[in-house]
Amino acid sequence: MTKFERLFSQLPESVDCVLITSDINRRYFTGMKSSDGTVVAFRDKAYLLIDFRYIEKARATVTSAEVIEQRKLYTQLNELIHKHNAKTAAIEAQTLTVSRLHAFRSQLKDIEILDTDVLSNAVNALRTVKDEYELECIKKAQAIAETAFDSILSFIHPGVTERQIALELNRLMFENGAEDLSFDTIALSGANTSMPHGVPSDKQVQNGEFVLMDFGAVYNGYHSDMTRTVCVGEPDEEMKKVYNIVLEAQTAALNAAHGGMTGQELDLIARSVISNAGYGECFGHSLGHGVGMEIHERPNASPSTSLPLNTGAVVTVEPGIYIAGKFGVRIEDFVILTENGCVNLTKSAKNIISL
Repeated sequence: MTKFERLFSQLPESVDCVLITSDINRRYFTGMKSSDGTVVAFRDKAYLLIDFRYIEKARATVTSAEVIEQRKLYTQLNELIHKHNAKTAAIEAQTLTVSRLHAFRSQLKDIEILDTDVLSNAVNALRTVKDEYELECIKKAQAIAETAFDSILSFIHPGVTERQIALELNRLMFENGAEDLSFDTIALSGANTSMPHGVPSDKQVQNGEFVLMDFGAVYNGYHSDMTRTVCVGEPDEEMKKVYNIVLEAQTAALNAAHGGMTGQELDLIARSVISNAGYGECFGHSLGHGVGMEIHERPNASPSTSLPLNTGAVVTVEPGIYIAGKFGVRIEDFVILTENGCVNLTKSAKNIISL
């Protein structure tokens, strides 16, 4: 079954066609990266309308939809709508701009534009469960990030700055095949590690400090995500204690994770370990999130998520403890949820590393 067939199987029979304009979803359904273009799909056929800049590549690579060079978009859309006798069209309500919605409604007069979440929800459900091709891309993205991590360890030393560490991680990921970065690389040291999403600065690493690195690579449109906290020199006893609590919390969650449990349940397993150790107020973010063509996508493992975590989803497990003004520790892996457990895609060591 193709992705378009799977999509329409999840949509009400009353939906005759879908209009897909977001860059991410257009790439998801066609396999081609572009900054513009429109997918219009009917129950029996899909089309990609794309302009001259991309037409040669599209004709050579896109097999899931008929490629049409975009000349007069709304005229061409109307012709296809009439050809397939479509009466209703669903749009990406969660991402489509108001101005684009107005344009659809004013230019496509012979079809009803449905502005509900029905299409966005169906696409999100499809993207939540990864197929084998998607998993292979995610594994490759993770391998690129881990190769960079192995190399960065010899680069970190007293005197190097957070910004230099981040730039070197970025260089290493691109050197090893990354198409892009999953997000702006985080590299923090010392007291700055207490800020979960701090921005790398010109602060120099000092002996006896933690260095926290959160980073990922993109491969064929799919993201990886990992965090490791290492120490330059020997950590003191409090640092060791906190690190081991975070590791214990993550291990407990990894051992319990499986498809079908709720995000709340998985989050609580790790959060309970940290709370019972007396650091509950120092773990202020969710345990994890889905990863795929976006770095944050469904499903989520958070205190507020009562929905089940889908079997086949890729989810991060990233507990942390952050003590303001002192230091922070986060350890992040990501896993494929299975019916009876999970498969950890992150292979890098998690024992405390002293450089």
